[in-house]
Amino acid sequence: MTSLLERLSGDFLPTFLAGMAVNFEIASIAIALGLALGLVLALGRLAGGVAGGIADAAVALMRAAPTFVVMFFLLNAVPRDASLFGVPIALSGIMTVALSLLPYSAAYVSDAGVDALRHLRGGSTQGALLFLPNVTRAFFVLVMSSSAAAAIGVTEGITVILRHAEQLPTLGDRLVLFAIGIVLFGIPLQVAFMLIGLVQRRLGRAAEVTDEASA
Repeated sequence: MTSLLERLSGDFLPTFLAGMAVNFEIASIAIALGLALGLVLALGRLAGGVAGGIADAAVALMRAAPTFVVMFFLLNAVPRDASLFGVPIALSGIMTVALSLLPYSAAYVSDAGVDALRHLRGGSTQGALLFLPNVTRAFFVLVMSSSAAAAIGVTEGITVILRHAEQLPTLGDRLVLFAIGIVLFGIPLQVAFMLIGLVQRRLGRAAEVTDEASA
């Protein structure tokens, strides 16, 4: 254990925190793009008719899109020297991963947006406010999902752990490092999910009271 701590005492924590910042950057891009696209799809679904059918089909397709498949498609479909009117449009690793998470993000936002708009139409502001913790939950799911970036060499939190694990001499040291990674990466996110769940339950109860009062 002492040997492990000595090996990690140098740049592990700063490098890991920098990698975690990349996870949050990827998730932030994905949720921002998901909000823009997802809300448009939500409005289309509520509009009904042809627009509603197209929006429903698009959301169903995005729900079924595997992140790894989308990521490797983008990685290979867009040439590294691609340009449009002389402007480079090649995707960075971070943007590739963020776009690969866009189908999940947009579909989730669309579902939450449909529910929120229906609550608003029914006069339940508390029910509509559930949109905020729902999207926040999606953001933290995206933070965890952004670890897929390790597969294409983006230096995020999981990549840092794997690279340091490769330098450790014994399986026991590697397992301890993975446990440290779970603590540093997983526990804060689980705490965030618990807080979001608390907010959701309180808003849900408030919405039920409003619905009962208006019935």
